[in-house]
Amino acid sequence: MSESEAPEAPTFLREAPASCRIEAVSPLIRRLVCPNAGPFTQSGTCTYLVGHGRVAVIDPGPDHPEHRAALLAALDGERVEAILVTHTHRDHSPGARPLAAATGAPIVGCGPHRPARAVRGPEQGRLDAAGDADHRPDRQLTEGESVSGPGWTLTALATPGHTMNHLAFSLPEEEALFSGDHVMAWSTSIVAPPDGSMGAYMASLDKLRGRSENVYWPGHGGPVREPQRFVRGLLSHRRARETGILERLTAGERTIPGLVAALYSGLDPKLRPAAALSVFAHLEDLVERGRVVTDGLPALDAEYRPG
Repeated sequence: MSESEAPEAPTFLREAPASCRIEAVSPLIRRLVCPNAGPFTQSGTCTYLVGHGRVAVIDPGPDHPEHRAALLAALDGERVEAILVTHTHRDHSPGARPLAAATGAPIVGCGPHRPARAVRGPEQGRLDAAGDADHRPDRQLTEGESVSGPGWTLTALATPGHTMNHLAFSLPEEEALFSGDHVMAWSTSIVAPPDGSMGAYMASLDKLRGRSENVYWPGHGGPVREPQRFVRGLLSHRRARETGILERLTAGERTIPGLVAALYSGLDPKLRPAAALSVFAHLEDLVERGRVVTDGLPALDAEYRPG
């Protein structure tokens, strides 16, 4: 953000698309929401069908028999050209394998799951809990590579941060972007070490500011309208969180639980672990940039001081 741009907070929209119902959301796009609602999935994972007759499926979701049955019913009489996956969290990618078995379509998109950095001790369990370690695409897409069908083209855009293998997919025929969990209208995205990296996430947000799409279709919740303005708001929100962390450290707070209590007043107790991981991600980035110091490597139970 340049100095001439006024900071703005994102306006989150709590629209909750209905699950188990196929819905045409644009001339080329249909959406089917998996019934896996939760505090991190909103009403469920959004699976998108792109095109007609010969189609692409984006993010089949978890290995959920009811969702897969609804998806196959929606695809009746059509040919699946490709199954695209934005990233390897368990609410997005495991459903690709049984869908490929049922349709014969290749799995393309993001590569295997990988952490943002070396995994340290007890972090391994957290990485395993979130990531789909069995994901192996038939074709891994890199920046600028595309798959296409009649009337549609999907081009990969690397957007690491939420996970390090995260991809978005542009659909130039509708000036649209399938943003996965990188940008969502209903909530900020969790960035949780060791899966995620706050530095990479912020760089990926900044990358989107220069793009021309006029709508984002995210992995959860409704569409992101005026996406450039929304992305500016997300950047401002994260920078404000960073400023709050630095201010609390200057005031004498030293631990992540103390920072969470100070910065997330009134937070649902079920969401405190996620908030702690988000603060941890900010602290890792601040340590790397020399703004914050700690004894040894950054850790959830470490103490932190201004740099």
